Amino acid sequence: MQYRKELNAMIMKTLRLPAIVVLAGMLTACASTHNAAPVAERRISAAPVKTAAESSGYYTVKKGDTLYRIALDFGQSYRELVAWNNLADPNDIKVDQVLRVAPPDASSKRAASGAQIGAVATSSGVETRSLSAPPPANVPTKNGPHGEKRPYSDSTLAELQKPDNGIAPPTRPASAVEPTADKADSNAAEDAVAWTWPAEGKVVASFDEGRKGIDIAGKSGQPVLAAGAGKVMYAGSGIRGYGNLVIVKHTGSLLSAYAHNKTILVKEGQNVTKGQKIAEMGDSDADSVKLHFEIRQQGKPVDPTKFLPSR
Repeated sequence: MQYRKELNAMIMKTLRLPAIVVLAGMLTACASTHNAAPVAERRISAAPVKTAAESSGYYTVKKGDTLYRIALDFGQSYRELVAWNNLADPNDIKVDQVLRVAPPDASSKRAASGAQIGAVATSSGVETRSLSAPPPANVPTKNGPHGEKRPYSDSTLAELQKPDNGIAPPTRPASAVEPTADKADSNAAEDAVAWTWPAEGKVVASFDEGRKGIDIAGKSGQPVLAAGAGKVMYAGSGIRGYGNLVIVKHTGSLLSAYAHNKTILVKEGQNVTKGQKIAEMGDSDADSVKLHFEIRQQGKPVDPTKFLPSR
């Protein structure tokens, strides 16, 4: 009899256990409705710093770049890039390094005309450049209550700018017209350059999007002539794909390049005249004897045949 009572007690305990578990779960669910759910904090990252490549007058070094190639692409002398960037060794530039590729005075002129440059990355950190134009002068400070809001229209703007409203119309800074004048002077200088063909021979490759100049076939040792008067800004073989190369600067925005030479006959810094022999044709870094000839305007390759006289 005692054994039957103990057995019934064990059965009752077994049946009550699931009920207790279910009840505990219900109590936990009810309690959770009164506690706020944890909130994960999300931080908004700061806006990315504008790279120097996006800011006029600067360039960020990419893999495979050389200082000579960068100088050619921006129409500058590599020696000027060395000076502007205080480089001890022109061959020692690094990926992501920021280089100045425009004269410092040009950057000052852009600042005077109201150009705005934000944070600029440099090789030693981040430099903040604030080049905002000053606010318009003679704008009175209004201390009274705010006026009514009016919908925008040309007539409303004209009325607000009347002198009797105490608000002078914004004046255009005098420096804003300078770029136009500079462009006119640059165009005049380019028009003044007298051009001649750099070599005798057949044009075997024309200028297009994939080719930055024209190829003129010839014989080894054939004279290569300066296409226009100017100053030799580069003479060497430091730019891959060009072999023995001569670059002549004609104006502030125009230069010509003569590649694959057998022999270079001029030195950097030397003044040359139109038609002067500056090199001998060859096949350095090329698959055949030819002259690869380029004309670059503001560092950008342009079709040489649009500058050279017809023949």
